[in-house]
Amino acid sequence: MFSLIRQILLSAALLGAALYVWIAHVPAAQPALDRLGILDALGIEMQQASLETAGPERSADKGPRVIVADVEERVLEDRVTAIGDGRAVRSVTVRSEAVGLITDLPVTAGQRVEAGDVVAQLDDEAERIALERARLILEDARVDEARLRQLRGSGAITEVASREAQLALRTAELAERQAIFDLEQRQVIAPISGVVGILDVEIGDRVAAREELATITDRSVILIDFRIPERVIGRASLGMEVEITPLGFADTTLAGEISAIDTVVDRASRTLRVQAQVENAEDRLRAGMAFSVALTFPGETLIAVDPLALQWSSEGAFVWAVRDGRAERVPASIEQRNSGAVLVDADLQAGERVVVEGVQTLRPGSEVSITEGATALREGQTPPPRL
Repeated sequence: MFSLIRQILLSAALLGAALYVWIAHVPAAQPALDRLGILDALGIEMQQASLETAGPERSADKGPRVIVADVEERVLEDRVTAIGDGRAVRSVTVRSEAVGLITDLPVTAGQRVEAGDVVAQLDDEAERIALERARLILEDARVDEARLRQLRGSGAITEVASREAQLALRTAELAERQAIFDLEQRQVIAPISGVVGILDVEIGDRVAAREELATITDRSVILIDFRIPERVIGRASLGMEVEITPLGFADTTLAGEISAIDTVVDRASRTLRVQAQVENAEDRLRAGMAFSVALTFPGETLIAVDPLALQWSSEGAFVWAVRDGRAERVPASIEQRNSGAVLVDADLQAGERVVVEGVQTLRPGSEVSITEGATALREGQTPPPRL
């Protein structure tokens, strides 16, 4: 008998605890108990219990409290991503035009040079002697030509002698030009402005004609060759903006533009070669680096809703729209997911409001109470998992 009474008391205690938890934590429990008269039997006032336990879920005089977000219009984007190789806008291999011994290297690897700067100096003693000899011969020819020109006026010399003097003068002038040219060939000049690469020669080395001495690279602008599928060929154009991310600097995104478009589609891959360029003002990029290139093609305008507004049922996705103070279930077809918003095809208008929090107790046509000043999910934040 004592054991039976103990079981009855224990069961009553557990039932009371369960009833308390239900009343305290389930907002829909209090109206149901109030209709059955249980709250009056327990001496609990409906309004006081609602204010103490319901929290922001339900209003005392209206429907469930909800947090809403405005519906926006955004453009559906077709995004194409490709991997490309970078190269400098200009790169020149400097070669020696003459055979000789290197007597000076005014530049070092990594040094920036301007067009016209001397990269290497070859032994030029023989060329200097030849130039001096040519200038002496030229001076002598000029004196002879001037003397014969004066005599010709008096008729003391023949026409043939005068022409020979002029020819000798012209020949001496050409000999001087040739000597100057030969002397200039003893200097290797930078043809463009840029940065000198690693030098493969040293002072004292003997170089042959056309031998490579250094590479000068102008990397102020980096050109990137990549390929796009043929379905977007007609939408790509010169000057179109692209997003460029160096694979070596994954956290860096640069703005570039299309600078050239090929004219022939590759039959094997069905792609077209495209060239983009990006400024390298900070000199962080190098020729030969790999880049991820993204092209965004704008499409049709669709409705954008907060990711938290999307709900799911056996019939597919839907949102709760607030119209005239009541909840209305609106089917939605997802077209694209972006950071902080989902683009959908739905019977919604820009400026309408959809429920993002408090959807658990909503029913079609039920009144809702919008909580003012509440904040929904911040843009870009990952929404919590739905159960």
